[in-house]
Amino acid sequence: MSDTASTSIAPLPLAPNAAETSPARTKAFVKSYGCQMNVYDAERMTDLLAGRGYGEAASEDDADLVVLNTCHIREKATDKVYSELGRLARLKSERGAEGRDFRIVVAGCVAQAEGVEVLRRQRAVDLVVGPQSYHRLDELLTRAEAGERIAETDFAVADKFAALRRAPIPRGVTAFVTAQEGCDKFCSFCVVPYTRGAEVSRSVAEIVAEAEALAAAGVREITIIGQNVNAYRGEDENGAPATLPRLLARLSRIEGVTRLRYTTSHPIDMDQELIDAHASLPMLAPFVHLPVQSGSNRVLRAMNRRHDADFYLDIVARLRAARPDIALSSDFIVGFPGETDADFEATLALIRAVGFASSFSFKYSPRPGTPGAERDDQIAEDVKSERLAALQALLEQQRQAFNAATVGRTVETLFEKPGRHGGQIAGKSPYMQAVHASGGPELIGSILPVTIVAAGSNSLAGTIGEPMREGAL
Repeated sequence: MSDTASTSIAPLPLAPNAAETSPARTKAFVKSYGCQMNVYDAERMTDLLAGRGYGEAASEDDADLVVLNTCHIREKATDKVYSELGRLARLKSERGAEGRDFRIVVAGCVAQAEGVEVLRRQRAVDLVVGPQSYHRLDELLTRAEAGERIAETDFAVADKFAALRRAPIPRGVTAFVTAQEGCDKFCSFCVVPYTRGAEVSRSVAEIVAEAEALAAAGVREITIIGQNVNAYRGEDENGAPATLPRLLARLSRIEGVTRLRYTTSHPIDMDQELIDAHASLPMLAPFVHLPVQSGSNRVLRAMNRRHDADFYLDIVARLRAARPDIALSSDFIVGFPGETDADFEATLALIRAVGFASSFSFKYSPRPGTPGAERDDQIAEDVKSERLAALQALLEQQRQAFNAATVGRTVETLFEKPGRHGGQIAGKSPYMQAVHASGGPELIGSILPVTIVAAGSNSLAGTIGEPMREGAL
């Protein structure tokens, strides 16, 4: 891992006459990899660039500035970044030959983890900025335009939170709002504590102000996000620490907000107060993403997850007692060092016991600097691939069964955009299922009951009924 610092190295020579002939800045393209936090950060960087005079480009090829907002959670994601940088370097060379300016910024967790190494490995990069420093993008770009090549990886979370007080630019009827960043859990496979830092929470007032601005601009569904969002302990109006369920209760009173979600949660922070919120807050969606990673207690201990399979299953039982129609999704890692066939079977057994509506699953990928990467009992790639295929087959079977069980039911659907076909409108069920029905664009932003008539491989089809009752999902 790189040290947190601001580093400047020797600039590259400008293309001949570039300073004299390049046009004024016009468009920027921000490409995001990875988690919902990165999506949120990418949108805020786009907002910052708009204040600097950049419009939004449709692609890298249409841009004068490209920001890669990166993810470091898996090796393949990092490899994709360097592959993309190679393509952008060629594009920059072509633009330089035309006398045009073109700048490349690497942001996010790869930027934080590798810092100045990104500048050394890819000479076409102008600026590297970590996820806790992007609020300084305007200042850093000014320095880059003057010829500096900068790696800024300081942990300035308080300053970043202060910068987030500026009203965001809404991009539809749904939006993310960050409540908490960082992680204190130190799972042995994960780089987040090193790239995002310790757990820090925004104040209730700051979050409410952002949500109110979004609601006033037409946002109807807000998802509260954080690396460990249910570890939220932001300051309330009395200066005392608030919990996530209390924050959700406050957000539920904002005029215009009709649905709330939160992600991502850690099992050890899923307390009874938050579970009870699913019974007491009608607008809180009956859907919880709760990563378990493995069903083997031995592997969970090696992962430093701080819970066992029975603890997880107890949470699931209490959630279903509080909200019988609740659906769950999770994350799974197969092939963690030392995982045996019996350990893997324990994971499959947990999946069968829970029944997930959807999930994310990956082969274990060693990340430099984490305890898991130092172990000498790494699992062979072919074994990991075989296990992943079996696990994903089971999860897909459950996903399709969950979708099929929706046929004949009426689900309150938030319509977000026109569908792919004329006369069609698309939205999401409370369970994060894609739903499409016949309807016009005037229905965007409405929550309407939709009777599901068919379940496809990736979406549901239905017919719209009468408008929702007040306070329903």
